[in-house]
Amino acid sequence: MTSRVKGFYLLSVEERLQLIAEKSNLSTEEIASLGSGISLELANSMVENVIGQISIPLGVAANFKVNGKDVFIPMATEEPSVIAAASNAARAAYDLGGIFTSSSGTVMRGQIQILNIEDPHAARAKIFEHKNEIIEHCNEKDPTLVRLGGGVKDIEVHLIETAKETMVVIHLIVDTKDAMGANAVNTMAESVSPLIERITDGKVVLRIISNLADKRIIRARGEFSVEMLGGIEVAKNIVSAYEFADADPYRAATHNKGVMNGITAAVLASGNDTRAVEAGAHAYASQSGRYRSLTTWEINKAGNLVGTLELPMAVGIIGGATKTHPVAKTALKIMGVQTAEELASNIAAVGLVENLASLRALSAEGIQSGHMRLHAKNLAVMAGATAELIDQVVQQAVEEKDFRYDRILEITNALRGE
Repeated sequence: MTSRVKGFYLLSVEERLQLIAEKSNLSTEEIASLGSGISLELANSMVENVIGQISIPLGVAANFKVNGKDVFIPMATEEPSVIAAASNAARAAYDLGGIFTSSSGTVMRGQIQILNIEDPHAARAKIFEHKNEIIEHCNEKDPTLVRLGGGVKDIEVHLIETAKETMVVIHLIVDTKDAMGANAVNTMAESVSPLIERITDGKVVLRIISNLADKRIIRARGEFSVEMLGGIEVAKNIVSAYEFADADPYRAATHNKGVMNGITAAVLASGNDTRAVEAGAHAYASQSGRYRSLTTWEINKAGNLVGTLELPMAVGIIGGATKTHPVAKTALKIMGVQTAEELASNIAAVGLVENLASLRALSAEGIQSGHMRLHAKNLAVMAGATAELIDQVVQQAVEEKDFRYDRILEITNALRGE
């Protein structure tokens, strides 16, 4: 299968769906789920106080090759240009091998906060003396995970100086395998707390997973054709833009937002926790003591642009919405992922390419040129343009280089004969 589809964006919705369904071997039910979303009954089983649902467009990014495998990547976002930008920028890496990734594993941290400790250093020592007992107790709570090779592998004990006292905080180091792992980690942390209190003679309060998943790091690397990006001057501007972001937190916030435009859309489409991934990414970007770029950009000896991305990626393919939401299940099938690490690789690839697309636009014609053409579609809909008129409205706005809503409304009314 190839993910290189010339003019994919020019196809109708029905033609795109048919193409993806054939390449991904989707069933009739899976195809139907992409158009119908979820029932109110299912929604009511997922969250509380349900009165309805809000739909977000689901698109597919084409032209991706990740670790030598062609893949279509579903993305759920309300933001115009995000999916188009990813698909377009991915082309510049495709013929040079695509995106390559590596993972540090599927290990999460669970934190247990202990208060009222008079002798924190002695408490730390006592905890380590009972390390095997603590690990065994935790693993008894999830024998299935242990049978799959996961479970608590180690513990760390941190002494944290606060305004009032030295806190003792245990970290459970848990391999959650193909699950994101929040439920497993939180269950273990809560169940072992009475044992921790007996060992330390302290009081356990917080028992919760950490979203700074620094033992679940995904790294992505891609080489991009400078010629396809617009030439060496554009590439040099992209490197300069990265250097700006890495040195200035005001620019870094927007730079990393561009990365997360792609990552959050892919995480959401897969039914994973977008807030957990975003919190981990921004905390990781701040670990040096200054908020910095999540990516790096360089020009290599061959004269091509090389980008890297490194961040925590706590996502799974079992549990939660990944198994209950029909669209998320279909999205995972479209990607053809078999492990959580494979899913993380695809998501990181999107993040890297999305960052490049933003930097490329900023370094050349500007971000508004491409963005506003797509944004004009939203404005046309807001102005009441029917499906057959939208393209005409957008084309006239592009020719006039005027994307103000009042002008879009005038164009729409004129085409409607009003």
